[in-house]
Amino acid sequence: MEIDRRAAVAAVLGLGAGVPASGLAQGERADAGARDFDFFFGRWQVRHRRLKERLAGSREWIEFDGTSVAQPLLGGYGNVDDNVFAFDGKTIRGVTLRSFDPASRQWSIWYLDTRAPLGPIDPPVRGAFREGIGTFYADDIFNGKPIRVRFTWSAAAPATPHWEQAFSADGGATWETNWAMDFRRA
Repeated sequence: MEIDRRAAVAAVLGLGAGVPASGLAQGERADAGARDFDFFFGRWQVRHRRLKERLAGSREWIEFDGTSVAQPLLGGYGNVDDNVFAFDGKTIRGVTLRSFDPASRQWSIWYLDTRAPLGPIDPPVRGAFREGIGTFYADDIFNGKPIRVRFTWSAAAPATPHWEQAFSADGGATWETNWAMDFRRA
């Protein structure tokens, strides 16, 4: 699918006031949803639970602590968080970048960390929040095989948000949650 990069950049920067009204309910703003991650801004203590082996039938979880600092970017049409955690005896730093497209009213989310700092950057997961739950999907490759990736954010209790990552090796028919994070204000 061909993307008009100038229109996409204008949309992310909030320059695209000419978003067509078709598809929007009467009185609904094109940037509805741009504040979905506002609950997450600030400093957090994080409790991680990661499945020891993914898509291998593992039931063994590894638990560890970390921190996260999140802040808005691009006048509210984006945000970033800086994460620090110890994993496999190493301190890992990671960054999550999110951008909001007011035309589609969806978020794109990318993640990069010090385990592979030169990339490649995974394809973004894309999606939106509905009633306090954000669900985001992408197609990716894991161990040489195509998978679906799902991120789920629960902001139903904004003081204690929850995030999960799940993989599907069967096109989304079944899902294996392999990483979960519980946040509390630092």
